[in-house]
Amino acid sequence: MWRRRRYRYLAVAVVPVAITVALWPVYVRPQADPLARADAIVVLGGAHDGREELGLQLAAAGWAPQVVFSNPYAYSSLMSRICHGGYSFRVSCFRPDPGTTRGEGREIARRAEQEGWHRVIVVTFTPHVSRSRYIIGRCWDGDITMAAVPSRLSPQVWAFNYIYQSFGYARAVLEKC
Repeated sequence: MWRRRRYRYLAVAVVPVAITVALWPVYVRPQADPLARADAIVVLGGAHDGREELGLQLAAAGWAPQVVFSNPYAYSSLMSRICHGGYSFRVSCFRPDPGTTRGEGREIARRAEQEGWHRVIVVTFTPHVSRSRYIIGRCWDGDITMAAVPSRLSPQVWAFNYIYQSFGYARAVLEKC
């Protein structure tokens, strides 16, 4: 009986560590893409964590002639300023349908067909890079360059994202674009 308890305690300690190590390259150190000129920069919705600024900086540096922002927010003063601001490059905003990465992937595919895009730079935050690449890749077969805003997350937020992104992957496997 004592041995069984010891194995249970060991499993309870080892399994979370094994999961963390196995998913580290997916969520903490996802595949990094070298920047390449693109037809558009698409900034995915989410926390206002600097991704909007990164998208604008990339366009100002000449990586693409336009920035397209996903705006799933009921109201955001930041997005209102961005969507209606004056820039030396084209800026547009859209409300994804559904209000998820899948909706954003559908909009990328629609605009790519409409505007003749072949490559996009997609901006999100680090834990979302791999899953968004997967989902958008299911919606559109063009070249996707992922750019992540640097993430300073607490251990609790990292733990939440491990769980959230994993469930999101499972859902994405079951859904079509």
